[in-house]
Amino acid sequence: MPDDHDVVERTARAAAGGDRDALEALLAQVRPEVLRLCGRFLPNREDAEEACQDTLLALATGIEAFDGRSSFRTWLYRVAANRSRSTYHALRRRWMVETASALPPDRADPARTSVIAGTRLDLLEGLDAIGADLAEPVALRDVMGLSYREVAQLLGLPEGTVKSRIHEGRRRLRARLTDAGPHSNGS
Repeated sequence: MPDDHDVVERTARAAAGGDRDALEALLAQVRPEVLRLCGRFLPNREDAEEACQDTLLALATGIEAFDGRSSFRTWLYRVAANRSRSTYHALRRRWMVETASALPPDRADPARTSVIAGTRLDLLEGLDAIGADLAEPVALRDVMGLSYREVAQLLGLPEGTVKSRIHEGRRRLRARLTDAGPHSNGS
């Protein structure tokens, strides 16, 4: 009896080959997992749902780009990570336009913020600041939980290069998050 992973892989290959029914089945099969993955990046459920819809749309319109070099789930994780980061950027731009004339509050409202949300937003800001060459491997490894080998296959890079980029990305993120932390004195 095939397990769920095998079913998803077969369905993805059929969808990549142009089978529209397989694509519909695939979208239904992966939606809960995609929402969970997007929730790893975005602290607000509505934002994660927006990124999930974006990911499913990207999957539906770009499934033919899945070439089978990696497992479908590995490929899906990359799409979800990229769409989550894009959703965050769009939400941030929208927020900046909407609040351009409003003064920020003196203190954050604890009823509307959380440590987890703040940490995720700091992470997204940090990933944005270190550049895509470092951010993508770090996000795939540390946020999405892919192995070094899976990240290397997905990015088409040697595993040693991936390890090096992850190490450097983590170093830069750590420095950035330490500087931005609540105990930072700005020096």
